[in-house]
Amino acid sequence: MTTQLEKLISYCSENKRVCPLPDEWNRLWKMLPNRSRQGNGWEPALPLILAAWHDTPAMMKMIRLREHLEWAEKHGELDAVDKFLRFLPETDWHHLGE
Repeated sequence: MTTQLEKLISYCSENKRVCPLPDEWNRLWKMLPNRSRQGNGWEPALPLILAAWHDTPAMMKMIRLREHLEWAEKHGELDAVDKFLRFLPETDWHHLGE
């Protein structure tokens, strides 16, 4: 894990952040390179939005976001994802307790 990834993971949990709100999280997922269908699912896995949003605990959303960040790093897109997330206004983040 690179220092940049460690810092971004830390940033994504500051201020009780869990993950971007659904529209923004979907935009982030679409930024990830080499996405592909794998059977009935996707690689990397889809963001936990739509019907999954209300039924998924915060910790699972945080884990899924981390998987997306790791995918971005592995596929050379971490700089763009880092910039995208750091420029999101706080109102575009889901927070613990919301």
